[in-house]
Amino acid sequence: MRRTAHEAVIDRETLPDGAPVGADPIRERAPRKSMASAGFGSPGEDVTVRRIDLNEALIRHPQSTFVMRAAGGAMIDAGISNGDVLLVDRALKAEHGHVVVAAVDGELICRRLHIREGRPTLEAASPEHRDIVASEVTPLEIWGVVTTVIKSLLD
Repeated sequence: MRRTAHEAVIDRETLPDGAPVGADPIRERAPRKSMASAGFGSPGEDVTVRRIDLNEALIRHPQSTFVMRAAGGAMIDAGISNGDVLLVDRALKAEHGHVVVAAVDGELICRRLHIREGRPTLEAASPEHRDIVASEVTPLEIWGVVTTVIKSLLD
């Protein structure tokens, strides 16, 4: 039996067992474990690749999601570094433990929301930065919930 170039690349007999993938014409079954290959196929291969729409994949509420860039190191131990890109959703209700962007004294600040005895506190994820406790002297307004952090691997 002669194979076409497409069949030589996608050998259905050797695909791992797993759950069926509905409309994917290339693979009939998905791998049991979620994996991502670090390699790339040859650009000359006759394989159709579906592009990922990052808006669709990362944004739940397009009309209320904003892109911001982190500044400073207050959230470094939470994995948010200076220069990281943050997706901030204003439609989500901020809850205890969420990383949020809050307005404090006219400045937008990124911190983890912690509720203590009904009073919100903005906790830094770095020992060099102070926590901010809401009070009459220091009012704060939760501006939005950070849903995604995008890191650049290049300087």
